[in-house]
Amino acid sequence: MLDAPACPLVLDTNIVLDLLVFDDPAVRGLRAALDRASARWLVTAGMRDELARVLSYPQVASRLPAVPQAAHAVLERFDRLSHSVAVAPLAPVRCSDRDDQIFVDLAVAHRATLLSKDRQVLRLRRRLAGLGVHVGSLSEARFPAGLAACSGGPASG
Repeated sequence: MLDAPACPLVLDTNIVLDLLVFDDPAVRGLRAALDRASARWLVTAGMRDELARVLSYPQVASRLPAVPQAAHAVLERFDRLSHSVAVAPLAPVRCSDRDDQIFVDLAVAHRATLLSKDRQVLRLRRRLAGLGVHVGSLSEARFPAGLAACSGGPASG
């Protein structure tokens, strides 16, 4: 019997920080899905560059271990868990926050689940659903069902 194909995911930078820096309990299901390879986290080089920049922000850097290579270790984990793909073409749905458009574009191009904490992205939920993109936030009670579809089990696992 063949395994089901991995569910494509696009994660905004705040979700990535919860996953790789803050160890937020809300990302346990996501982490499990990535570890089992039942979810496929899609990224572009620009998304990695943004994370590298954000890791130097004082409010983020203060949460990293006090070792010189802490940010480097986060980026190595990013590289290990994610799958780099080409930059997606501009999607027909536009986000009012230009910095978040790259996440929308990639999710539309791959018909991926898009996880975000950004209100501007979450407001696009209905419009993106029409393009085959599920948009959710890990803090929403209804989202774990969407992650369960990717992970084959409960999101809080």
